[in-house]
Amino acid sequence: SGNTGIGLALVCAARGYKLVLTMPASMSLERRQLLKSYGAEIVLTDAERVMEGAIEAAERIAKERDAFIPEQFGNPENPNAHADGTAIELLEAFGEERIDAFVAAVGTGGTVSGVGRALKVRRPETRVVAVEPAASPVLAGGAAGPSKIQGTNAGFVPKNFDPTVVDDIAHVTDREAYDMKRELARKEGLLVGMSAGANVVVAARLAAELGPGKNIVTVLCDTGERYFSLDTYFTEPAATAANA
Repeated sequence: SGNTGIGLALVCAARGYKLVLTMPASMSLERRQLLKSYGAEIVLTDAERVMEGAIEAAERIAKERDAFIPEQFGNPENPNAHADGTAIELLEAFGEERIDAFVAAVGTGGTVSGVGRALKVRRPETRVVAVEPAASPVLAGGAAGPSKIQGTNAGFVPKNFDPTVVDDIAHVTDREAYDMKRELARKEGLLVGMSAGANVVVAARLAAELGPGKNIVTVLCDTGERYFSLDTYFTEPAATAANA
């Protein structure tokens, strides 16, 4: 439903494959339109069941149509790609400079687990922090709940999430993520999505905790054009009071 879905839609369009994507009905209108523009068939599922409902629908459709499912939440090639690709890019970019901490919101768990694993091979003391919505703290053993931080709220602990790699789990409210997303656009010229906002919130907290001279790396997962329809949710008076 997220970046994986967009990547699959792009590749399937280029290769001529039929693609069916299942996603919770809570996903933004812009995201759905983007996927449809690549020719993907979209199947919306119960928003309250988050990704579990989408996965069940995908499994049912795959059985009915004899289709292949990449299994983004459990496919080990997901974290492996980040260990062999994303982490190497980071290490090459920093050169002799050390990476003191890595912060990543958890959707499938592939980014934080794969990058974290590779960084700890190079420097075991690197601190790896997983980010999840305060309203749905499943990684910390809490109950799943609704969140507007799309792409970070599977509603369950993904198989690709490796707790042995993660040192800390941080929580961010929807309001914190939205406010940071907006601040990054207005002060830094970076138009990013909600999960990117959540990542920067936690990275900033960590920077304040660790003090000057530390290198804290995070990920700006996608662009803000996919979330303009959420602005009303956060700017209406009732929503502002509820998400303060």
